[in-house]
Amino acid sequence: MKQIPSKDEVLKWISDNPTLTSKRDIAKAFGIKGAARIDLKRILRQLEDEGHLAKRNKTYRDPDSLPPVSVLQITSPNEDGDLYAKPMEWQGAGDAPRILFIAKSSDQALKPGERILARLTEVQDDDHRYEARLIRRIGTNPVRILGVFRKGADGGRITPIDKGQDKEWQVPAGAEDGAKDGELVEAQQSGPKSRMGLPRARIVARLGDPSAARAVSLIAIHQHGIPDAFPDAVIAQADAAHPAKLGKREDLRDVPLITIDPHDARDHDDAIYAQADDDPKNPGGYIVWVAIADVAHYVTPGSALDNEARKRGNSSYFPDRVVPMLPDRLSGDLCSLHEGVERACMAVRMVLNAQGKKLSHRFTRGLMKSYASLNYQEVQQAQDGASNDKCAPHMDTIIAPLYGAYAACKLARADRQPLDLDLPERKIILSDEGRVESVNFVDRLDAHRLVEEFMILANVAAAEELNRLKQPLLFRVHEEPSPEKLDALREVAQASGFTLAKGQVLQTRHLNGLLKQAQGTEFNELVNISTLRSMTQAYYNPENFGHFGLALKNYAHFTSPIRRYSDLIVHRALIAGHGWGKDGLSPADINDLEATATHISTTERRSMVAERDTKDRYLASFLSERVGDEFNGRIAGIARFGAFVKLEETGADGLVPISTIGAEYFNFDAEAQTITGERTGLKLALGVPVTVRLAEATPITGGLMLELLTVDGKDLPRGGGKGRKGGRSGGRKAARSRHKSAKIKKKVSRTRR
Repeated sequence: MKQIPSKDEVLKWISDNPTLTSKRDIAKAFGIKGAARIDLKRILRQLEDEGHLAKRNKTYRDPDSLPPVSVLQITSPNEDGDLYAKPMEWQGAGDAPRILFIAKSSDQALKPGERILARLTEVQDDDHRYEARLIRRIGTNPVRILGVFRKGADGGRITPIDKGQDKEWQVPAGAEDGAKDGELVEAQQSGPKSRMGLPRARIVARLGDPSAARAVSLIAIHQHGIPDAFPDAVIAQADAAHPAKLGKREDLRDVPLITIDPHDARDHDDAIYAQADDDPKNPGGYIVWVAIADVAHYVTPGSALDNEARKRGNSSYFPDRVVPMLPDRLSGDLCSLHEGVERACMAVRMVLNAQGKKLSHRFTRGLMKSYASLNYQEVQQAQDGASNDKCAPHMDTIIAPLYGAYAACKLARADRQPLDLDLPERKIILSDEGRVESVNFVDRLDAHRLVEEFMILANVAAAEELNRLKQPLLFRVHEEPSPEKLDALREVAQASGFTLAKGQVLQTRHLNGLLKQAQGTEFNELVNISTLRSMTQAYYNPENFGHFGLALKNYAHFTSPIRRYSDLIVHRALIAGHGWGKDGLSPADINDLEATATHISTTERRSMVAERDTKDRYLASFLSERVGDEFNGRIAGIARFGAFVKLEETGADGLVPISTIGAEYFNFDAEAQTITGERTGLKLALGVPVTVRLAEATPITGGLMLELLTVDGKDLPRGGGKGRKGGRSGGRKAARSRHKSAKIKKKVSRTRR
């Protein structure tokens, strides 16, 4: 037997032999046999824990690189006709790498959305990291289209509602499914896409009038495949449920817990209470209770309710409706902590010192009764001295102690320094008919922060408790920004006259220092937006990688099991760990934990995109009557084809197409996120204030087209070529030709290497 290799030697082997990375391959390479395999397994586990390797299907690889053979999804071609792809599995930090697809003359044409098995080669290029060659195509479901049907003599056409699809689809005669002109329909591709003419589709569902006010969220729900109808078995199981009895639960009915929610809240899944700690060893300290609806009592592992809740992953919230994770019998009744009604709960009692540090916690499964259901505004007004009849009886005994405990929590928060972004939130206000009345800024009150801080405390306690009990769980993970995104943020900071130091382990306090530098300056919004864009997306994982944004080592979601499946898993783990019943974490739950984490992270992103699309459509509808008006805004995104502008008044995002700015050629710098006019030097960058005219608003897609009027308070420079003889064709076409020639040379050079 050879000597056990060092970590560096193992990493070098995996790097040099990307197709031979199973434990068996590595053992064979280093001549390791018998009991020595245990030492190799230990080394691989250490490398995995340290983030140097990621385990996938019993093989090991660098998590920030892709395997030599991968499943990819083809994305839309760019303006030069280059076809790119994205990996279907990416485990690295930050965004997935960009992949350029290199087609051979014998390859069949590929379309956006198609999945392929491809061989990858890592390259060093400005706009992509890998090049892919086709091995084989992977069967996919037919392409589905959601759009407006326009009847014709030989069938009709469908205009897609998705902003990313600008081509119509032809519906042959006999494939209309009875659809009427102007109806919203769902269709699917009905044959191979031909080189000539429009692609063909057949209608599979008719969805009604697309201009109806309340069709907006339905479009998003349908477009993104969010389940919005419960199967009969699920409804039957929910309807058969009965309120939980005290039994072996702890009796918390005398603890004066209250709920604090938005005034239009549809459910109440968390209740809180605080009191001064009378322990002389904890002067100035507080005892804080957080009680959460005991959803696990009703939604048991493997049941029809459980399967449907896991499938949905979470509730989805739209301006006019909620698509709940659980049927209303549970979400709006038995699992909602209504005032004066006994409800089953999972609760945690936490002891804080005068500086807000948690000294201890104790979890229990109990029966509670809410003393009051209050909203944020009335609680804040009561604290500010304008108590109403509902709050007055609870002012001294409940509300004032809550704010006292919150004051202590603020001290601990200031010491911890979670990321402190300052980005205004807007809310769409609808009329009774479902039309947009206004878009208002949401006031951020201490009442909001108070509840949020107590929920964070409870989530931390849940993660720590399950770690102590050695119970499997789903952590809420938020990893630090990638080096590439940090470099981009650093460039924005330097261009704005601020500094973000290099050469240190990044902490949220460093980013907060940058945000503080920008506070009160004209660059405040730019720096906040850029900092937000540098963040990675949070996700669920059975492994604990910490929560960077909150500056916490242990964090799990415990406080919203009505609307998040992750919290239900955490509740079940607590039940199993404490032996509180047979409805705890099941063996199937544990076996599927990794798959569940991936699935609910995906459903969460699906809901976010659907909610954003709905907001865009509502805003486009709201602004459609103001076409031609001028608006102030800031550049919020840069792309090769133009600039995205966020309008200050509504928060809506619109596109200024590059073709409308001037006749000159514009150079796009993806790293610096700028586009610069080759002739005039006009430069568009993130955060720059602009004035725009609304040229077009399309409610059906949510698209806004804008015309640029001023940049940073100055009119657009002359000399873009509009008034010159041959300026529009000569300047732009010549520059584009130069740009394309350079790109072709680069590709030829890569091929020859």
